[in-house]
Amino acid sequence: MKKMIITGFSGFVSRHFLNYLVENNLEYDVLGLDVNPPKFELSEYEPALKMDFKIANLLDKEVVEDIIKEYRPDYILHLASFSSVAYSWQHPADCFTNNTNIFLNVTEALRNNNLLECRVLSVGSSEEYGNVTKEQLPLREDMQLFPVSPYAVARVAQENMAKVLADSFDMNIMLTRSFNHMGPFQDERFVIPSFIRRILDIRDAGKTAGEIETGDTTIIRDFVDVRDVVRAYYKLLTEGKSGEVYNICRGQGVALSEVIDIIADIVGVEVSTRVNPDFVRPGDNQIIIGSYDKIQADTGWESEIPLRQTLEDMVAHMSK
Repeated sequence: MKKMIITGFSGFVSRHFLNYLVENNLEYDVLGLDVNPPKFELSEYEPALKMDFKIANLLDKEVVEDIIKEYRPDYILHLASFSSVAYSWQHPADCFTNNTNIFLNVTEALRNNNLLECRVLSVGSSEEYGNVTKEQLPLREDMQLFPVSPYAVARVAQENMAKVLADSFDMNIMLTRSFNHMGPFQDERFVIPSFIRRILDIRDAGKTAGEIETGDTTIIRDFVDVRDVVRAYYKLLTEGKSGEVYNICRGQGVALSEVIDIIADIVGVEVSTRVNPDFVRPGDNQIIIGSYDKIQADTGWESEIPLRQTLEDMVAHMSK
């Protein structure tokens, strides 16, 4: 049985990735690593998967070295990161150190233990593209990057290092620029779950209409369902080309104001919005729409789940 390490194991993407493995009868020996315990039971995935979990500070180089040396993985899905752009503005040094040093610790441990054949998926972000014009859309992997947030700068640094390791040390590292993904289990600190929670609160208070505070709802994003994302991650782990970067996106843009309207329609209330300046990020990208031509060409992947279906599933989950 092949061995797989998942860093950032306790996040919602990892949970959906495990679901994908089980639903497709893909048998792996999985070791989860995170600084926080998962909010689900490992037994949910046994005996379909052989499961283990360790609390681990991946910023500790010796800890990472010991884990890699003992476990000797065939695959690493590297999800561990500070993934909030808003957090990166408040804590730029922490974001940069965390998101780059963890990746370096993991890859150095692989090199030190002569595990160059281990296939690693380095997850990046569409935020790396920065502010672009409509004429530059859809965003493609060969475009120049102009990161405009501390989070994006850290992701670009991680990506550049991954390319160096793949090119110079023959490491098997595939890279993504993952666009905004969402789905059930996502933390309410993120924008779409936060909209849903506040709109549900209007309904649960017995009201048929209400107002929520937002940031700039005119910005346009390419939202993709997390269940499509993890399917792409598995394909890249097993079929992707080392050293190559792949967009993970739907290829369609939607304004946050439209997302709010869809959620309100699903919940059955009328919602108005008011901009809170504290929620507006400095230098926020106004429009992000990607092309998934490259990953489709290399693996056959494309997104399958419509935006409204994603939102309906999230509303149902958060209504429980």
